[in-house]
Amino acid sequence: MRSHAKICIATGTRADWGLLSPIATALRSDERLVVQILATNMHTLARFGNTAEEIRADGFAIDALVPVPDGDDSEQSRAEAMAACLRGTAEAFGRLKPDAVVVLGDRFEMLAVASAAAVMRIPIVHIAGGEITEGAVDDCLRHAITKLASLHLTATEAYRRRVISMGEDPARVVTIGAPGVWNAFNQPLPSDAEVLQSLGIAGSPDIALVTFHPATLDPADPTERFEAVVGALNRFKDLHIIITYPNNDARSQGIISRIESWAAAEPERVTAVKFLGMKRYLAASRMARVVVGNSSSGIVEVPSAGTPTVNIGIRQRGRVAGASVIHCGDSADEIARAISLALSPEMQALAARRENPYAQPDTIGVAARAITDFVLNYDGTPKKFYEPC
Repeated sequence: MRSHAKICIATGTRADWGLLSPIATALRSDERLVVQILATNMHTLARFGNTAEEIRADGFAIDALVPVPDGDDSEQSRAEAMAACLRGTAEAFGRLKPDAVVVLGDRFEMLAVASAAAVMRIPIVHIAGGEITEGAVDDCLRHAITKLASLHLTATEAYRRRVISMGEDPARVVTIGAPGVWNAFNQPLPSDAEVLQSLGIAGSPDIALVTFHPATLDPADPTERFEAVVGALNRFKDLHIIITYPNNDARSQGIISRIESWAAAEPERVTAVKFLGMKRYLAASRMARVVVGNSSSGIVEVPSAGTPTVNIGIRQRGRVAGASVIHCGDSADEIARAISLALSPEMQALAARRENPYAQPDTIGVAARAITDFVLNYDGTPKKFYEPC
């Protein structure tokens, strides 16, 4: 058993840092542990809001900032970014020499980080494995990270069983719930008035919070898909739209351009923001009448805010969802019908019950203890493929 250890937490987006920050804080409180932060991808791209500053604002130094090229929004560009991330991560690990690496989710930069760690024989802790998102290339990336990792922290028992079915040792698969849900219940959030003031929104309008990403396995043009979202929301003139930019997935630039033109055309009704950050996003989802889009946050975190979600299209297909999540197709008519249902008194009352399959008590504490026990007791023995008797 080690007396101390260095744990490197890898983050690539504003969203995953919001989930990882409480875990990093809990780990840092243990005097046996040194927490390192590796920031890459969107944290290094100015056009996405310099989100590395959020890490520093939370009181963490960035031990390694791994840049990726800010290319076009093609699939080739994403693959080239993966290559740059892999190389930069390997150099960072060579310098930092962590005893374990923590990665979350399913994005291309996390596969690069996990690949570097696996080759360099650094054990990997994977958060949020076992999930299914049939409409995104992230689905296969997530499962690839699972096979590289040695400790798995899953959000639900169903996801835990799926990870075990992939040959992972049940003793190293722990259900913790979703960190974002813990945030929703335990983080101090700004007030409605503070959120509106920070966004320059006057009065107290009814809010629709919108986030729409490309569904990377959908052959249709994501900008055309987003145009249907705009068309549907334009039928609800009493709603003020707060819309955040998509991640830097392939084919995202057309969505960003359309967001900007929409906000420019209707500045009194549409507020576009590159990123809200974890606390403002949760606060905005809490005060919104409806959350609209195809982000995992609408399924995982928003039910705990007491707000109905309209989940559009195939991007999140296969993910466990609560009763306050309304699934719909991609057309403007289907989206508009789903929004109308979400705004109904019946659905507002159902959502207000805050029932969420991703909620577990003490998510952060369970995660921190599992990571600490694993890292301090790791003896380097290669993992074996688990086959139940």
